[in-house]
Amino acid sequence: MSDERTAAEPDAEALRAAVSNQPRPPRANALSTSLTFGWRALLKIKHVPEQLFDVTAFPIMFLLLFTYLFGGALAGSTSAYLQELLPGILAMTVVFITIYTGVTLNDDIDEGVFDRFRTLPVWQPSVVVGALLGDAVRYTIASTIVIVLGLLLGFRPEGGAVGVLAAVALLLVFSFSLSWIWTALGFVVRSPESLMGVSMLLLFPLTFVSNVFVDPETMPGWLEAFVAVNPVSHLVTAMRGLMHGTATVGEVGIVLLMSAALVAVFGPVTMYLFRTHQ
Repeated sequence: MSDERTAAEPDAEALRAAVSNQPRPPRANALSTSLTFGWRALLKIKHVPEQLFDVTAFPIMFLLLFTYLFGGALAGSTSAYLQELLPGILAMTVVFITIYTGVTLNDDIDEGVFDRFRTLPVWQPSVVVGALLGDAVRYTIASTIVIVLGLLLGFRPEGGAVGVLAAVALLLVFSFSLSWIWTALGFVVRSPESLMGVSMLLLFPLTFVSNVFVDPETMPGWLEAFVAVNPVSHLVTAMRGLMHGTATVGEVGIVLLMSAALVAVFGPVTMYLFRTHQ
C-alpha cells in the first residue's frame, strides 16, 4: 500500500519543471499591438492577392482613360492635361480605396473575429488602428503606381521629388483620417455589400463633383459653390500645389485641419461602437 501511495503522489521535481519560474513577459504597448494588427492586415493580402486588384488595375485604368479621353478636349493636349489631372486622379483613386477598411472590418465582425479581439489584454484601439496602418500600405502602392505611370506618360512635377513625396504624405494623412468614417459604418451596417453601397453613395459626388477633372470656374454658380467647400477639392488643390511648387501654407493647413477633425469625431465614435457592439 505504501508503494502504491508513493507511486500516485506527484513528483515535485516534475511539477517544478512543468511550471515556468520565469517572470511574466511585460504587456505589449500600444505601438507594438498596432503594428501587429497592421501586419495581420498585410498577411490577408499575402493569402488573397486579388485584394491588390483595386490598387493596381484601377489606378492604371483611371489615369489612361481620363487622360486620353478628355485631355485633347479640355486642355488642347494630353500632355498639358496630365499635369493637372494626375494629382486629382491620385487623390480620387486612394480616396476610393479607403472604403475597403470598413468592408474588411465588417467581414471580421460577421466571422466573430472581433469578439475574440475584445477579450485580448491589449490596447483596444490598436485593433482598428492596426487595420488602418495596414491599409496605408495599400494607399502607398496605389500612389506609387499612379506616379510612375504618370512619369512614363509625360508628367513633370515642377516641385520635384520633394514636392511629390510631400503630396503623397498629405494624401496618406487625409486617407487615414477618412477611413475612420468607414470603420464606424462597419459596426453599423449589416453586410459588406451594404457598406459598399453607402460608401459609394457618399464618395461619388465628393470625387466627381470636384476640381479633379475640370476647372470649377466653368461650372454653374451653385455647383461651383459646392466644389469650393468640397474636402476632396481642397485636397487636390494642395496636392497640385505641392507637386508643382505653388502650394501655400493655407492650402496644406486646411487639409491637415480637416484630417484632424475627422479623426477627432469618428475616432471616438468608432471605439464606442467597438466596445458596445453586440
